[in-house]
Amino acid sequence: MRLRDLSDLILLAALWGGSFLFMRYAAPAFGPLPLIWLRVAIAAGCLAPLLILRRQGRALREHAFGIALMGVFGSALPFVLIAWAMLSITAGLASILNATVPIFTAMIGALWLGERLGISRAAGLVVGFAGVLLLAADQADFKPGGSGWAIVAMLLATLSYGFAANLTRRLLGGVPALVSAAGSQIVAAVLLLPFAVWFWPTVQPGLMAWSAAIVLGVGCTALAFLLFFRLIANVGASRAVTVTFLIPLFGVLWGSLFLGERLAAGMLVGGVIVVLGTALATGVLRWPARA
Repeated sequence: MRLRDLSDLILLAALWGGSFLFMRYAAPAFGPLPLIWLRVAIAAGCLAPLLILRRQGRALREHAFGIALMGVFGSALPFVLIAWAMLSITAGLASILNATVPIFTAMIGALWLGERLGISRAAGLVVGFAGVLLLAADQADFKPGGSGWAIVAMLLATLSYGFAANLTRRLLGGVPALVSAAGSQIVAAVLLLPFAVWFWPTVQPGLMAWSAAIVLGVGCTALAFLLFFRLIANVGASRAVTVTFLIPLFGVLWGSLFLGERLAAGMLVGGVIVVLGTALATGVLRWPARA
């Protein structure tokens, strides 16, 4: 991997790891629905001009149905679920749970598209879910004000991401990356607009909350999408997906530095198991072959 690609990978992990920090900070001020509308609307405003400059509007119209589904399951729904979860759980825990996306992607690919998993990937699913169960047992609390339902929301968000990844493979193969990225953000912004208006906070959020929302839209969404798709073009999807292993590192780091979050022992062990399962499920690691 070239130095430029490696720097793109690290920057992407830092941005996506930072998204949990910014949502943790801004979600209480805006509420989940208005915040996520701001996120996708800002990202759409950054990406749409690039789409026009590259004259790719025709591809957007031709693949409108698939892109609309991507806007729902790849952006609007999981973003809102994560923002709601950030009201109750730490940025570090959310970033670790987010590492289950490739696990759900592999599972849905096997069930829906009939992909063969093999021993290593099947073992990765088992190990990954064992890590999730360990995290849930250590962190989940379903009493009023507890974190249990927030953890469920995070897992539903990662399930939605996994479905969106397979949906892209099924319906949007060969579609330019910018078309998928910009189109999905436009769809999500249109879809969430009435909810954002209805739930807009009565108390105007402060400057820091607005700054967090803007960085979330520009850096953690628009710029991050461009970096991700550039990585796919330069090093391939299998290497680009290794960003999944770095996101929890940055999520925990930013949460510790800026929010004073502590990494409990059970959370650390569960996180390592989840990342190990993800590595197996994506083929980065392989189960030892029998002699």
